[in-house]
Amino acid sequence: MSKRSLRDLPPAALDGKRALVRVDFNVPLKDGAVADDARIRAAVPTISYLRDKGARIVLLSHLGRPSGPDPKLSLRQIMRDVERVLGAPVEFIPDPATGVATTRRLPRGGVALVENTRFWPGEEANDAAFAQTLAALGDFFVNDAFGSAHRAHASTEAVARLLKPAVSGFLMEQELRYLGDALDHPKRPFVAVLGGAKISGKIDVIEALLPRVDEILVGGAMASTFFLAIGFQVGGSLVERDKEDVAKRLLTKAGAKLILPRGAVVAPSLARASERRDAPADRIPADCAIFDIDMATRHDFRARIVKAKTIFWNGPMGVFETPPFDEGTRAIAEALVEAGKRGATTVVGGGDSAAAVAGFESKLTHVSTGGGASLEFLEGLALPGVTALEDA
Repeated sequence: MSKRSLRDLPPAALDGKRALVRVDFNVPLKDGAVADDARIRAAVPTISYLRDKGARIVLLSHLGRPSGPDPKLSLRQIMRDVERVLGAPVEFIPDPATGVATTRRLPRGGVALVENTRFWPGEEANDAAFAQTLAALGDFFVNDAFGSAHRAHASTEAVARLLKPAVSGFLMEQELRYLGDALDHPKRPFVAVLGGAKISGKIDVIEALLPRVDEILVGGAMASTFFLAIGFQVGGSLVERDKEDVAKRLLTKAGAKLILPRGAVVAPSLARASERRDAPADRIPADCAIFDIDMATRHDFRARIVKAKTIFWNGPMGVFETPPFDEGTRAIAEALVEAGKRGATTVVGGGDSAAAVAGFESKLTHVSTGGGASLEFLEGLALPGVTALEDA
């Protein structure tokens, strides 16, 4: 599904015009400061291009999940970081309803940032009147927020129907290209690596990927539910007992394509990590829980990954935020880098997976900025924020 991109607009259509740009500045904050500016940096190509072409740039983003105005989630807190990353001063618009004058006052190449769109109830309601208020702040619309593209909100969906042209930014374009190519024309073998806590969030993804991939490697707590389904005990592991039947059905449907871990790193508890040991999948001790994939699984998964030509990965292999249970996840990241050196296309879904490959990004083909959005895209669902843009 090919969409009009910013690069399809003639430069003359940008000069002096107000570009209303939906970005994804939903960054992690720690004590009121930006803990990781990766999402701000990801928007730079689009913003710099517009500045070079003489546009006046008005940025829209949400931050967190406020239920109304909340100073702890104000975008004012990230202003300094946005200015530092862009190398330019940024004006702040505290209320979109009174912001039009500010947008008209901006110099060519000037940048303004509107307060957190979720402070207004019309945002998540995809309200036409609120979208109209937002649309008044620009002359054309650019959606560069792939991480929010699966939400039909006023700043992603309704505004794109009101303000034309409505085109994708460079980050959005890149996301759609890499995720789309991985799905539609994968170089084979095509291997998906799925981890994370819950099978319930990934059932539809597994179903959608099965006909397309050569193998799905399963890790994380999700694997425990599959172990139950084949009659293995999982001790005190995190497991969705009510999903055992679903896991059985998926195993039957998948046949040899679904690859489960050979074993696990087990321990009596997270706090007692020093007592950890490897245990085979069919002999998980009753008094222990699974916290990572074991060495045998790491070797097996690595061998399959380095032979692949397209790899999509979403979800950690264990409790990676608590070392030493991050080792399985790191092993997968290293295997992806190795596969990339051998010419494979390596795509990582956002969310936890993106955090897990921090530091490796430059060695991977594409790290998605959207966890939920990348999974819904892989399921073949239409993303409202993309659908609303004009077709190429």
